[in-house]
Amino acid sequence: MKRIQLFEFEDFQWIPDGVRSSMTRLLTVLIKMMGIHHIISSKVKQILQENNLSSVVDLGSGAGGAMPLIHEDIPEIKMSLSDLFPNKEAIKYVNSLPTANLHYLETPVNAVEFESAPQGLKTMINCFHHMPPIQARKIVESAYHAKQPFLIYEMAENKMPLLVWALMLPISMVIMIIMVLFMTPFVKPLTWQQLVFTYLIPIIPFLYAWDGQASMPRMYSMDDMDELLSELSSKNYSWTKEPALNDSGKAIGTFVIGLPI
Repeated sequence: MKRIQLFEFEDFQWIPDGVRSSMTRLLTVLIKMMGIHHIISSKVKQILQENNLSSVVDLGSGAGGAMPLIHEDIPEIKMSLSDLFPNKEAIKYVNSLPTANLHYLETPVNAVEFESAPQGLKTMINCFHHMPPIQARKIVESAYHAKQPFLIYEMAENKMPLLVWALMLPISMVIMIIMVLFMTPFVKPLTWQQLVFTYLIPIIPFLYAWDGQASMPRMYSMDDMDELLSELSSKNYSWTKEPALNDSGKAIGTFVIGLPI
């Protein structure tokens, strides 16, 4: 398997929710700048329409991520965010938004237990790479055995050789730290923690830069996905892999889709 199990600070429970949320908000700014939310919302809407579904349940939502942006594109869709360790700050923010169809569940939802999760299209947006292979296999197995529709999106594809990634790491880290300094004013909501720990005590830029770079070798390549999905296709359930294309036909990430037949 090409994937390497590096660590990301975001995965550690000792990271304060305020810092974790600040990092997620930066990622949300990047997603909005690149128009990634439009790509995902278009695919979500297509799957819902083609499979007669009316709701979305996001797994591993963490601090919210792209889902509120995606919901802005399809506000008529009922969308529930969830996590095994629900982020209290994200729950408060998402549930305060002026929309009746977007809600962050306060009770834990385990991504390896599809049968006990709320009904609807299950999604994992930019978080599947956080799962080590054993956990990732359990998640796709759960979707398969429960015959539940499932959409995985990652905003990059693991194609770069590990040696090249390692050699480029110092430069990439510096570039991402500088990006954080320019992106922070566009964060919503912009909290005092975000400002203080970006410009006065620059913890967030370093953590965000490392996590962004560490996520690359952690992502499952398409060959890795074939390995994870082996023996999980049948006449009743199928998997497809495809590039996530924007309106101009440029690939910005990948989709892996599991659907009951």
